[in-house]
Amino acid sequence: MREPVNRTILLLDIEKFSRRDDVVQAVLRRRLNHLVDRTLEAAGVEPTQQYREDRGDGLIVLLSGDVAKTALLRALLTTAPDLLHEHNLLASDSAQMRLRMVLASGEVAHDPHARTTGGIVGHDLNQACRLLDADVLRAALAARPREHAVLAVSAPVYEGIVRHGHRGVRPELFRPADVEVKDGVLAAWIHQGDGQPADPGPARAAETAAAPGPVPRPSSAGAAPPSPEPEAKAKAKPEREPEPEAARSAPVFHFHGNPVVHGSFVAGNQHGVSGGTVHGDVVLGGTEGSPA
Repeated sequence: MREPVNRTILLLDIEKFSRRDDVVQAVLRRRLNHLVDRTLEAAGVEPTQQYREDRGDGLIVLLSGDVAKTALLRALLTTAPDLLHEHNLLASDSAQMRLRMVLASGEVAHDPHARTTGGIVGHDLNQACRLLDADVLRAALAARPREHAVLAVSAPVYEGIVRHGHRGVRPELFRPADVEVKDGVLAAWIHQGDGQPADPGPARAAETAAAPGPVPRPSSAGAAPPSPEPEAKAKAKPEREPEPEAARSAPVFHFHGNPVVHGSFVAGNQHGVSGGTVHGDVVLGGTEGSPA
């Protein structure tokens, strides 16, 4: 067995492949290989930088360490869905093709044997295959009937590439998912293919649910608005205190001519002149508000 080396691991699987007849399966296999050819070309991958292994309903593709994962991610998010869209526009209902895809990385060894094909082994490769077959990834594709593919990345790919927001790679469109496998829980990140940001998570959802909603407004059907709280009633005061009855009926003096008045007079509201000279007549009597 050769020494293990670090590889970029790309896995692809056709949805509901075993439900098709042999003729359709052959067509889908050819279209899948064509799609992978075009996608890797778009990522700048040379034939000498890749190893492929046929899995019947899918492919295992190993890429050398000098292939840029950023370029490969962009091609998986753009070129592959476009090619699937073109195929499905022309294909019959029985030949529609949708894919689950996984991008991972890790140590892989090649252990070839005479008269046999394949022979790649490694723990990281096994974990990637478990992620491809996980119920959570199958459910994600089933929940998107109008989309052609779903992509999941392993935790090392997310931490090393996705979360940094390289050109064409938006980390906010990936949501975390815990995949239960034989020996524990496998962390992964699933791309939200609809272009909407990922779910904010339980903490953010709880915070949103606890936030107060808008205050209901009274309907126009004549419903009375809610009565104020008792404390608000106690604080509410009229803008102006009513004057006592005596103050409203106090005598008012009207002066005409040139009288001289010494001292002052107080009755209800205070009206008076002290030490001054008044010109014109003086009329005593009447009430406030009566005409002169």
